[in-house]
Amino acid sequence: MAETDAIARADQPLDLSLSTAELDARRNHITSFISDQVDAAGVEDAIIGLSGGIDSTLTAYLAVEALGTDSVHGLVMPSEVNRERNMSDAERVAETLGIEYDVVPVEPIVDTILDVVPGIDPETDVESDPVRTAVGNLRVRARAILNYFYANQEDALVLGTGNRSEALVGYFTKYGDGAVDCHPIANLYKGQVRQLAKHLGVDDDLAEKTASAEMWSGQTDERELGLTYETLDSVLALHVDGPLSKSATAREIGVDPSVIDRVRGLYERSAHKRRTPPGPEPLS
Repeated sequence: MAETDAIARADQPLDLSLSTAELDARRNHITSFISDQVDAAGVEDAIIGLSGGIDSTLTAYLAVEALGTDSVHGLVMPSEVNRERNMSDAERVAETLGIEYDVVPVEPIVDTILDVVPGIDPETDVESDPVRTAVGNLRVRARAILNYFYANQEDALVLGTGNRSEALVGYFTKYGDGAVDCHPIANLYKGQVRQLAKHLGVDDDLAEKTASAEMWSGQTDERELGLTYETLDSVLALHVDGPLSKSATAREIGVDPSVIDRVRGLYERSAHKRRTPPGPEPLS
């Protein structure tokens, strides 16, 4: 997905905040879900990749509530494009929760692959699309490999950290951060992720930090999506998940109709990411 300099912002975004009772209900629902998934798999432990972002932070907090500190193993998997603050925040989350964690750099894996791919000059080609995007996705998929390497060794489930906002517009890497055993926070819009995290006691600086998949240097989620998360959540809730038409949604939140078109296009083009890979129907 190409980055854009223009970031759309709704004049009157929809208020999707939850009441205290609703936050508690979702907290209990998600922790029960995690426990049920682990039990159904016949295991006791979970692996979670910690990025320092709010999605993995909230998932880790909920996993510890559901399973206990001894049953959650965190992986901090930095690459050369990661901001040092994010990696230190990831370790900070693990240490705050008291869970075991390992730091495993992914760049050696990425470099090894780039070294053997014909026609790729790692020194120059990775600075611009489409190679830059492919290498960014390669970093994410390298983390999935490590998640499952640990899960296989420890007989554990891999917990995903994807939220509803990003899933609906395909803002994740297929067979990367989408390659997990379950997505505990899959029903929460991004703003609700931040709200529930604060409700659980996550520090404000973590809950409110700028979101970035850090697939390449300087990347931010909102710049790449072309709109703020508050605007994205509003369009999804009213138009994609909800009943309003494009024009009604645009009027309701105060954006140009082209913003609705953009979100609808992202949703439709990413449908393949949310489905099991298709195969032909059986011959009769």
